[in-house]
Amino acid sequence: MPLLPHHPADPYRWLEDIDGAPARAWVAERNAATEAELEAQPGFAPLAARLEGILDSAAKIPYARCHGQLLYNFWRDAGHLRGIWRRTTLEQYRSAAPAWETVLDLDALARDEGENWVWGGSTWLEPGGEHCLVALSRGGGDARVVREFDPIAKRFVANGFILPEAKSEVAWIDRDTLFVGTDFGPGSLTASGYPRIVKQWQRGQALAGALTVFEARHDDLSASAWRDPTPGFERDFVQRQAGFYSSELFVRRDARLHKLPKPDDAKAFAVRGQVIIELRSDWEVGGCHYPQGALLAADFDAFLDGKANIEALFVPTPSTSLEAVTATRDALLLVLLDNVKNRIVELRLDDTGAGSEAGRWRRRELGLPSVGALDVWAYDETASNLYFLAVTGFTEPTTLYLMQAGGDEHAGLGAPLKSMPAFFDAAGLVTGQFEARSADGTRVPYFVVMRADAPFDGDNPTVLYGYGGFEVSLKPSYGAISGAAWLEADGRRGGVYVLANIRGGGEFGPRWHQAALKANRQRAFDDFLAVAEDLVARRITSAPRLGIMGGSNGGLLVGAALTQRPELFGAAVCQVPLLDMRRYHELLAGASWIGEYGDPDDPAQWESIGRYSPYHNLHPRLPDGPAYPRTLFTSSTRDDRVHPGHARKMAARMLELGHDVLYWENLEGGHAGATGNAQTARMWALTWTYLARQLRHDR
Repeated sequence: MPLLPHHPADPYRWLEDIDGAPARAWVAERNAATEAELEAQPGFAPLAARLEGILDSAAKIPYARCHGQLLYNFWRDAGHLRGIWRRTTLEQYRSAAPAWETVLDLDALARDEGENWVWGGSTWLEPGGEHCLVALSRGGGDARVVREFDPIAKRFVANGFILPEAKSEVAWIDRDTLFVGTDFGPGSLTASGYPRIVKQWQRGQALAGALTVFEARHDDLSASAWRDPTPGFERDFVQRQAGFYSSELFVRRDARLHKLPKPDDAKAFAVRGQVIIELRSDWEVGGCHYPQGALLAADFDAFLDGKANIEALFVPTPSTSLEAVTATRDALLLVLLDNVKNRIVELRLDDTGAGSEAGRWRRRELGLPSVGALDVWAYDETASNLYFLAVTGFTEPTTLYLMQAGGDEHAGLGAPLKSMPAFFDAAGLVTGQFEARSADGTRVPYFVVMRADAPFDGDNPTVLYGYGGFEVSLKPSYGAISGAAWLEADGRRGGVYVLANIRGGGEFGPRWHQAALKANRQRAFDDFLAVAEDLVARRITSAPRLGIMGGSNGGLLVGAALTQRPELFGAAVCQVPLLDMRRYHELLAGASWIGEYGDPDDPAQWESIGRYSPYHNLHPRLPDGPAYPRTLFTSSTRDDRVHPGHARKMAARMLELGHDVLYWENLEGGHAGATGNAQTARMWALTWTYLARQLRHDR
């Protein structure tokens, strides 16, 4: 297989051929070895059965979305392996055992069509809920087939809109028109593999004849378009996503595009007559200074004309950041993080004031529990002020409430709408929050879940989880799988679970993320290593009892940690990872992440990337040197986001160098690593069985 001339020799490039016979044979051999060892352990079969039972449990919360005054839910259990799409009324949903109406049975569809269909979601024409598009993937990848579906008749529309398998972006304009970005043929995708061209497609029209609305550049990330269907405020938007953190937003009027004058790295969206702007960097405009991480609002039309008075809705502090914004008919709900614990602020636009007070947003903070994580989403954002609120913690099963924006601020949560049962015995478990000091002096918070009576003797089996990228925040949440497999004592010393809030994430807003971008990526790894060292220093655990785990970007984190400080860990689980940072931008969607990691083709940038690229920093096992901890790599053949070649090549190279490695690749699953509850249970049973053998020494 030819090598690019500017790349160093890579003897395992052949493992990048996803479905090549030699590569598949290698995967089969490694899978067989891993399964033979781990599935033979006495605890594997009962653990896999228990985890599958949790995933199949009818007592799970059936999370739902409202369309056409009905609540739709996608559900998997033992009788529906691929899943069913179903619906019910709000009245029924409030009951303990709702009467569900099946809309689409994916098991029956896959059987009838001879396809390995995996649910990929739905796109609706709102308001009304009478027309939708259903996305289906083969094996769970990001590329999906899109087909028009009639939710009233509960069947696919004959001669309706259909798009072949691709990483498409589609949105309704009206019942007979779509915005479409897809693979139109050569030159229609960006270097990242996403749509470069947006077209307006009329019903009955050949896709090739659709009207071109916008074309992005080949080196952009993507292009997309959508309609805001809010009655009285209908607008068409087109977005050029130049990079992961930079974009241009246009409103389309009379077939012309008008650019919103926002900073390129800011997010912006319309809420009725207002434009809402999330800043990722400081902004000087109209003689005013708005800090990085602030949330702003202005009259939409005035802002488009460059004449708006801008109002700051949220300004961050050193410990607070904006995590999410949800709109209802008349309110905005801000989900804030305060030292990695959630608060919710409700904002309502007051049109009754006079003078300078006219059109200003009124604020109130909701008095909600601070046990861990709070998440909200609108019931029907254009027609209702109802919203769902999910409350969860490490040891507190999720509870779902139906709330009313503008309701009685003293009413509290009220009665739960749905509650998840306890899937593991949390008696005696406590959650603590600690800080580690990173290499540059930065204080890095982390959560520890452990038994209250656990001795601080350095002998507690501990799993440290991290991510540290793409401004993703890791929050306390109920982990039924990790709780049942690890935290529950089961007659032995219970495991300790640690969640690290390292830089690169979004726990403290854009500044926390940007501190570990590109040339500063090592800071995220230093933070993670500092947490590991702090756990040892506090005698919560010790190196032989400490395992690390992370997936995707978190897999890169694990790869960097184990190659830089192998003596600090007794186990490592590296899931669907990036590891070859010399070629990541040439594999699948990798080019879209140059804004996060940098461009390895630039010698100056490769100098910093190359210092941590796990695949390029492996050393042979030496008799007198530290060995890498025994590592489990997991991946998916059908992952079309992060190439399975990363994990394959790293495992192969480590084996060549004499290190002890387990490798397991699911043949389906996409970037999630598995499709269906049985596959997911097996994947996690393998993972936790491995960790128990390494850290609890269950041999």
